[in-house]
Amino acid sequence: MEPILSVDRLSITFTRYGRGLSRVELPAIREVSLAVEPGQVTAVVGESGAGKSLLAHAILGLLPENARVEGTISYNGVPLTPERAEALRGREISLIPQGVTYLDPIMKVGQQLRRGRNDRSARARCRAALERYGLGPEVEERYPFELSGGMARRVLIACAVMDAPRLIVADEPTPGLDVKVAQRVLGHFRELAEEGAGVLFITHDLELACVVAHKVVVLREGRTVDEVPACCFQTGEGLSHPYSLALWRAMPKNGMEVSGL
Repeated sequence: MEPILSVDRLSITFTRYGRGLSRVELPAIREVSLAVEPGQVTAVVGESGAGKSLLAHAILGLLPENARVEGTISYNGVPLTPERAEALRGREISLIPQGVTYLDPIMKVGQQLRRGRNDRSARARCRAALERYGLGPEVEERYPFELSGGMARRVLIACAVMDAPRLIVADEPTPGLDVKVAQRVLGHFRELAEEGAGVLFITHDLELACVVAHKVVVLREGRTVDEVPACCFQTGEGLSHPYSLALWRAMPKNGMEVSGL
């Protein structure tokens, strides 16, 4: 089965200019490869600064102008150029961003979910999306500043999944959510995958990744060091890299607290 998303030897370097004509190239991601198949949740884990969020922005075509990209990102077997990513973003490909500041502060929640549409079908889907994440119909008439942090995060998730995208890129979607709501969100990711979508779940929480994901990709210092079935992190068997083994040993169920993620 052809992957929905394929990242092949992706490298991202930023150019920084100093005094005079001096120029410094700063590598951020180095030859990262991964794939997301239909019906699959792929989790990306790694320490802070490993390049997880940068990977999400590269897929969505949201990199700054001083970024130089090498390698290939493909969607449904066709290269995902920044122009194509822009055309598909918010339609077939959705981002659940890490920060709630992505919500428009001067637009009501309902308008943002419906993206300007006001027909009966759009209103019904908007209501259903909010209800799915425990938000009542009154939230449609609120502005983002009238929401708590947890409510705003749930609105972001509802925005991303309302139109049943084929690929969901979820960048740390659960911080600030209580346990029950987080479990509901992760369960919905599984449901979307079962309906044929692909989900790229970026998280620092390895235990959470193992609960929802079919496959785990481990990044370290901007490189892919492991790509294994999530079940490998239940027993430690099948982990090929010392860093992956260290993460497994540091999981709370193995008697240690996770550190450095």
